[in-house]
Amino acid sequence: MRTRTPRPDGRTSTPRASRRTLATFAVALAAGLVGVTTLTGVDVALSGPASAQPTGTSVPFVTPNTDSCPDRISPPPAIDESEVPEPGQTVPKPLPVPASPVGGGKLGGCGVLLPDGAPPAPKDISATAWMIADLDTGKVLAAKDPHGRYRPASTMKTLLAAVALPQLDLNKVVIGTQDDANADGTRVGIGAGGRYTNDQIFHALLMCSGNDAAHAIAMQLGGVDRTLAQMDAKAKELHALDTRAATPSGLDGPGMSISAYDLATIFRHDMTIPAFADIVHTEEYNFPGFPADPKIPGDKDHPGFPIANDNHLLYDYEGDLGGKTGYTDDARQTFVTAAQRGGHRLVVTLLKADVLPIRPPEQAARLLDYGFSLPTGANVGSLPGSDADQAPTAALATPPVHSVGASAPSTNHDHENLRTTLIVVGLAVILILVVLVWRMSGRARR
Repeated sequence: MRTRTPRPDGRTSTPRASRRTLATFAVALAAGLVGVTTLTGVDVALSGPASAQPTGTSVPFVTPNTDSCPDRISPPPAIDESEVPEPGQTVPKPLPVPASPVGGGKLGGCGVLLPDGAPPAPKDISATAWMIADLDTGKVLAAKDPHGRYRPASTMKTLLAAVALPQLDLNKVVIGTQDDANADGTRVGIGAGGRYTNDQIFHALLMCSGNDAAHAIAMQLGGVDRTLAQMDAKAKELHALDTRAATPSGLDGPGMSISAYDLATIFRHDMTIPAFADIVHTEEYNFPGFPADPKIPGDKDHPGFPIANDNHLLYDYEGDLGGKTGYTDDARQTFVTAAQRGGHRLVVTLLKADVLPIRPPEQAARLLDYGFSLPTGANVGSLPGSDADQAPTAALATPPVHSVGASAPSTNHDHENLRTTLIVVGLAVILILVVLVWRMSGRARR
């Protein structure tokens, strides 16, 4: 057993191996915390928010330039094999580009489009394409590459909702299948044998982007192929002519595309459906469980659980009405949301965005603030079915007002607070260990 070595002054010194052990432990703890920070996205800097700007040594951020219309015909090339067609199938030809831009001539531009005399667009918007439009009048207030074609990711679920909500009975009970449970990508947790109302399934679809929910809905619409045909027909009906579905959930597939203009058009239509407006405005919802699988020895019934809305602006931006998030490796970050202020309701869409220099919800918030600051009448075009001086033909549904004292779901925020606390405590422990090692090393040298 190793003992502490007596020193001439009667005190004992810490063996070098012990000092090395402490130093190694401190370094390992520091490395672990750095790893946790990288994986969770928690900022280590105690004084800086998650949206802190890059340091002076970083390459300055530049919004992607689309002035030359690089994505007018089809989305950028895929970076993986998600759009490789199945054996025997071919990649669909790109959708034809209309001779005249839908929404007005100005919207044929591919750069930043602002009303005459308007201030510059907000900084730090990483979205390659974006749009701000008035939900009530249909005016397009500002945009960037509005008809450029990009991948929608899970914002495509807004088109699935446009097709399915009018057709399906929200009170009908649907039995979950193993195929639902096996859906690729994000799943809410539908289990084989579980009993779910369509209302519950739509909450899973729109609140937390359940691809298992998308599959359960598609099966009720006649299967995937028939669902896709209906989604494409609905897009055409809405004059969303840059849009084609390849999967009901929004996972990347051959020929899929959407534009910032089309996403705003689809969301505006959806907001005329009361059930949609209610669901996307819901912060937290109790989702049912499912029974034990008899084929799995010892399996037990799976209880229900709360789900929270993925749209952070619903909690963080005053007046937010709801929205839909999306992400795939090829699509990058996509987002659509709406908010109201001073009697006006605006919708913002983002396509092919990234989390730097600020996250997509913050980018959308800046665009909303910009849109609300513009004078009445400012516009660069219009959404389909609207006129610059007329209200929409269908009244927009109004989401329910949050009850007084209702709190936002704690799921994500509590986790973020816990991670931040752990980082702070961990850094303090590292500092203490480093001081101790330094002091012991110093004593050993004396």
